[in-house]
Amino acid sequence: MNHFLSIHDVQDLNQLITSGIISKRNPFGDRKLGQDKTIGLLFFNSSLRTRLSTQKAAQNLGLNVLIMNVGQDGWGLEMEESLPGMPVVMDGANAEHVKEAAAVIGQYCDIIGIRSFAKLADQEKDYRELVFEQFKKYAGVPILNLESETRHPLQSLADCITIEEFKVKARPKVVLTWLPHFKALPQAVANSFCEWMNRMDVELVVTHPQGYELAPEFVGNAEVVYDQDKALEGADFVYGKNWSSFTNYGQVLVHDPSWMITEEKMARTDNGKFMHCLPVRRNVKVADEVLDGPRSLVIEQAANREWAAQAALKEILLGMQE
Repeated sequence: MNHFLSIHDVQDLNQLITSGIISKRNPFGDRKLGQDKTIGLLFFNSSLRTRLSTQKAAQNLGLNVLIMNVGQDGWGLEMEESLPGMPVVMDGANAEHVKEAAAVIGQYCDIIGIRSFAKLADQEKDYRELVFEQFKKYAGVPILNLESETRHPLQSLADCITIEEFKVKARPKVVLTWLPHFKALPQAVANSFCEWMNRMDVELVVTHPQGYELAPEFVGNAEVVYDQDKALEGADFVYGKNWSSFTNYGQVLVHDPSWMITEEKMARTDNGKFMHCLPVRRNVKVADEVLDGPRSLVIEQAANREWAAQAALKEILLGMQE
């Protein structure tokens, strides 16, 4: 594996899931793989699980870890490039261009992990994945996606591991449900979850209010249902997440508290388990009794972020040996 940017970089998903589970049982079994190598983790946005789990996974593999909050610990980076007759004039807040920054970081690091959220102002610009595109172009080393404007593959791999561990049916019903929230959030987690579930042997249902349709290339073969109660019937896993509108890009079209997940909603499932990527606003998106109850997998799911990162990093390190 040269880069880990999306499901499209994964040749064998079942093998990658198994690798994560094996690492969970034996965290230091591949410690020599990263010996004398360095990973740089660049955060353009805040992080808790991604930062700690990736750092821990890297250390499990013997990697040295450098961490930088871009724009706080270092210079603000200009991502746009000059075009013929249209030079980028850097007379604003950004003091360094990604051409130099990515190339320099690539001299210090054998792998670069990057986290960058969508700004939700310009759909075309966000979906270009410019930050990742530029680092991939100029760094000269493998890039690990710690969440991008449109995807969160490490979260999705952790979700796959969690479902594999807790499923009681060969082909479980998995429901991705939109949750209410008072501010606009990116589509990245929902997009990525759909992409990865479309590669899993599951029945995938996506439910949300009208106007919150995700981009078709991410939804894939999932069934889209606008009635949440109907969608939840017989579910084995309920994955809750808020996202802003894709069509009316970045907008909050409705704030309907009836979409919050409660015990009454979970009673419609087939003893279903509740999942969420965290952080979650209690009693806005999900009721206390669900998060604190036996149906909740949110802590187990978060713990699996370490093993997802370790599986992805292991594949990159093995690829570097070829």
